[in-house]
Amino acid sequence: MTEQELLELRNAKWRTNGQPIRTQDDAREYIESVGFCLMYPLRPPVLVPTFIGAWAGSNDNLPTWQHAFADARAKDATEVMVRTLRQKFAFEAPLFGETDFLVSASVFPYFYGLVGDRNPRAPIKTGNRSEYSPLAAHVFQVIQKDGPITKNRMREILGGELSEAAIDRALNELAMKLRITRVDYRAEQGAFWDVLLRWSPDEVREGVTLSIAESLTALVSKYIECVVAAEPTEVEEFFSTFIGRGRVREAINALLAAREFQFVHIGSKTMLQVPPPKPVLVRKMVRPGRPIGRRLRPSAKPAAPAAPAPAKDAPNSPPTETE
Repeated sequence: MTEQELLELRNAKWRTNGQPIRTQDDAREYIESVGFCLMYPLRPPVLVPTFIGAWAGSNDNLPTWQHAFADARAKDATEVMVRTLRQKFAFEAPLFGETDFLVSASVFPYFYGLVGDRNPRAPIKTGNRSEYSPLAAHVFQVIQKDGPITKNRMREILGGELSEAAIDRALNELAMKLRITRVDYRAEQGAFWDVLLRWSPDEVREGVTLSIAESLTALVSKYIECVVAAEPTEVEEFFSTFIGRGRVREAINALLAAREFQFVHIGSKTMLQVPPPKPVLVRKMVRPGRPIGRRLRPSAKPAAPAAPAPAKDAPNSPPTETE
């Protein structure tokens, strides 16, 4: 494979080859195919597809999240993305800063197994050992009681003197551990937030049962499938956002040992790739009830059995009258 061929394969899979997504079904199929994508590209770039790129059908002149408000394509793409979240075809995992990170419904339990809270039913506590600030704990209590709920309504309940930035920080703390998620968006009211366990109980329960090693190997495998081929350092770079590079190397080595990956030379680079499926040999089966071997023609009749030969020691026949 050449570098140009790799680029063409990625463009085809990421829908940036002039074949954009346009409908809800297109969006669902696209996210399920790639497994996960960013809403907008990042600077410096991250090796992963983008939803806005699939909507535009190209990687040229895509807006970042800071400039999306001035790009007409972003409004339409956001509307389809929100409907995708609303129907639970995809989920958000805010792991790359300001831009949304979208995960398909089939892949999301593995992300939860990797970064989610292992005890999602436990109340959030504050203190020296807590991962959450006091404000995050209060925000969670409000969402748990009154969600789905908007930020403005949260501020009314918690006290109007709280700044929007403070609410945003608390929401981000909770969303990073997948305790809450955005479930809707309306232009006149903004985003609606709810407790993830209430919104998607099946995905959370499945994610809690998965070990970190199991989740990571599944995600690394899906990532290589998504990008077609990648250098090991590129895989480490992508996953270092949520877990240490050493754990990623262990996952890659485990998949190589299990022959789930193979090395492929593309230009001057040695990359990881999912090997093509092995051909399955199918034996020719005889239809049930059909005898094996030559069959008699329908008109043929079995031959009459031959007369038995006389035994050696049989007595002579009696003489006839002529003798």
